[in-house]
Amino acid sequence: MCDEHPPESAVDTPRADSAAPPRPCGPAEARRTVERVVTECCRAGRTRCDAAALSDAVLVASELTTNAILHGGGVTDFRVDVIGPAVRVSVSDRSDRLPVAVPPADPRGRRRVGGRGWPIVCRLARDVHVRDLPAGGKRITAVVALT
Repeated sequence: MCDEHPPESAVDTPRADSAAPPRPCGPAEARRTVERVVTECCRAGRTRCDAAALSDAVLVASELTTNAILHGGGVTDFRVDVIGPAVRVSVSDRSDRLPVAVPPADPRGRRRVGGRGWPIVCRLARDVHVRDLPAGGKRITAVVALT
């Protein structure tokens, strides 16, 4: 999905089982939300919460939120769901532009600042989908294993 990510149409319907706080103002709030939702789920199910896996999920949420703010016109929706042994993070923004990976250096060999968020998401998530939203914009959903 990360190499080729054609948008898919999606109906923007809220899910009853999602922990959807008000839209995060920034990456720090997104990180805290993922950590809280996963930790509460592990506590409720009396299961061990793998710290490294949780760290991956938190980083994915942070990168998706940062990209929505920097490149997508802002976060329009944010959702976190624990689904079995994984966490699903969905971030919507106002832009129809697809995420792209850029080389770490420009054509003259100069190192670029930034441009690592999308490759990080693709590396850490086991599944990534980009969907067009009916009212415009897109939703990026990444599923990160918790084990």
